[in-house]
Amino acid sequence: MPRTNPQLLRTYNHRLNGIAPSGIRHFDDTISKNEDLIKLTLGEPDLDTPEHIKQAAIQGINDNDSHYSAQAGKVELRQAITNYLSTRWNLEYDAEEVVVTNGATQSIYSALQAIVNPGDEVIIPTPIFSLYEPIIEILGGHAVDVDTSNTGFKLTPALLEDALKQHPGVVALVINDPNNPTGVSYTADEVKQLGQVIAKSPIWVLSDEIYGELTFDHDHYSLAREIPDQVLYINGLSKSHAMTGWRFGYICGPSEIMQRVKMINAYMVTCVADNVQDAALEAMTNGQEDAYEAKAIYQKRRDLVSNRLDEMGVEYVMPTSTFYCFIKIDDSYGKDDYQFGLDLAEKVGLGVIPGRMFGKSGEGYIRISFAASEEKLTAGLDRLNKFIQLLGK
Repeated sequence: MPRTNPQLLRTYNHRLNGIAPSGIRHFDDTISKNEDLIKLTLGEPDLDTPEHIKQAAIQGINDNDSHYSAQAGKVELRQAITNYLSTRWNLEYDAEEVVVTNGATQSIYSALQAIVNPGDEVIIPTPIFSLYEPIIEILGGHAVDVDTSNTGFKLTPALLEDALKQHPGVVALVINDPNNPTGVSYTADEVKQLGQVIAKSPIWVLSDEIYGELTFDHDHYSLAREIPDQVLYINGLSKSHAMTGWRFGYICGPSEIMQRVKMINAYMVTCVADNVQDAALEAMTNGQEDAYEAKAIYQKRRDLVSNRLDEMGVEYVMPTSTFYCFIKIDDSYGKDDYQFGLDLAEKVGLGVIPGRMFGKSGEGYIRISFAASEEKLTAGLDRLNKFIQLLGK
């Protein structure tokens, strides 16, 4: 196998020196050596992609739909996206203000690349999915973490105003609503209050709403309804339609910035695969019931998890959305959720993700995913209960 010429080792992008591989994946790999492990680790729906969506992709392949599409995505797909956003979330965009991407992950990268220059600061309320901060660092920016653990794991207007006052040069704010890992979601009133604060500052908002369809206890309300001229709206089908492996996402925003996002997309990937776009068109056009059905399944599982945790006397954050539950670890561990997770896997065979993987403010918690069958969830919670009983002896 070839080894790098030593003279070349100093020529790579040095910003990567401070970037670590995904902590979530690393921890999952570490504990997965246990063959008896019940894994409630990754945000991977156990449901299948609906049949009519799969058939649309198959039909596209059979019809030899295998050539370059428009770089921003097929126009009929982008129009279907705007129709969906208008009907479902009261968001108004033109097809030219939409760019189709290889998953919401690429949307996030492209959005940040379009707005972050070296030295720029970006506010990130934590705990939050661990993708945003490394991208900001790769681009030469700096993340400004805002701890939400004392405000119900939500960014409040007061917290945001304080962060903006302390960092007057901030260029953007990241909002992940509904939130991974906590499962909390913002009400319409809370979104409106944040919008009022944001509107006073010349900053962009990257609003990642990939779990919007999986909101249980109130209607999801997008920040893009309040300040559309400042929001880069990101969504996709991975969670709502069990399409994680299809890698489909999209980003919408004001036309001027979207021209830049479109250019980044063109240079990065040219376009998304045709059969993926064919499947997405079917989902966006005829797949709303699929999202409702998925939501009902996850809500039932949420109730199963919360009821069982209540019986066990375990403190947790009630998930009002997503398919995650953020659970406080036993006091005997202090805030060492990492060791708690290792011991949980080793002693009773239950796999979870330590809360610190989502930022310092997640320390002292673990995240479980209830994107798993009721049978698997019940068995996993039995093991959690067993572990807690062992600690009490």
